[in-house]
Amino acid sequence: MITVTQTEFRKHMREYMEAVGRGETLRVYRHGRPFAQVSPLPSDGVPSWKRDRPLIRLPEGVSASRTVIEERDEGW
Repeated sequence: MITVTQTEFRKHMREYMEAVGRGETLRVYRHGRPFAQVSPLPSDGVPSWKRDRPLIRLPEGVSASRTVIEERDEGW
């Protein structure tokens, strides 16, 4: 893993992004604390938010919004 300050990342972003393209993971620090992490996409090249996920099926008569509200109230 490569670690770099935010200022250094901004100055040399092209070189760091090329390293990410070669498979390196980059952690960016701001004020001495981890701020961001840049890593390569999985080998299939599809971002996680675009991958197929199984559908959640609720039993007949169960309200999805009611279930969410109940879980929030329980502190889930």
